[in-house]
Amino acid sequence: MIQTKVRRTSEPDVRLRLVFDLPVTYPSGLPNISVSSGDLTRAQCEELRDRLLEQAGERRSQPMIHDLVLWTQQNFTSVIGNSIRDEKRLPSAMTDDGTWTTLLHLDHMRAKNKYVRTVEKWTSDLELTGKLMFTGKIILILLQGDRRNIQEYMVLQKTCKVDVDSSGKRCKEKMISVLCEIKLPPDHKRFPAFEAKEYSSISELEKEFNMAGLSNIFNEFVIGLF
Repeated sequence: MIQTKVRRTSEPDVRLRLVFDLPVTYPSGLPNISVSSGDLTRAQCEELRDRLLEQAGERRSQPMIHDLVLWTQQNFTSVIGNSIRDEKRLPSAMTDDGTWTTLLHLDHMRAKNKYVRTVEKWTSDLELTGKLMFTGKIILILLQGDRRNIQEYMVLQKTCKVDVDSSGKRCKEKMISVLCEIKLPPDHKRFPAFEAKEYSSISELEKEFNMAGLSNIFNEFVIGLF
């Protein structure tokens, strides 16, 4: 996570928080990037994120994080333009992202009870719903809610000491991957709350996804994990 400021002539600085989720194959594998800022609308954060992903693609197979931060500072105005003040005056409904679903895959969980309590607290504080799902060795976290709140959750997940290492020492989560991030249709019902649940079989897990109207996510991103 990198927090930086973009300085603009005769305008207030814009504070940015950039989160780079590096896969084990980095830099040949591209990082997952999220952008958040209290000075920008969600649409502007998404626009900047999309442009950063494009820049990351052009830098594949070479260290890129420092370059991406510099690119952001140098090209911010051309990407966002002069629309910041105008978009802040729009009604909130005009910039509402709706409900998003993000599916995460955890490699392991040593301090299970503490980990579960921590995730439950974070999701409660951020008003997120979904499931923490255990099926054999497969561990999934499905989050539903406001996209910015999901991004805040990801910051917590990557920066807080939520688990323990092999020696029992508290450590940050380093083995997590984002399987998918999609916007739900307006008429789609989200999970009413967040809960941790054990599933005895793949078919039982698949049934959970089907009942939630997320069978496409299961077929595309989950079944291949088994």
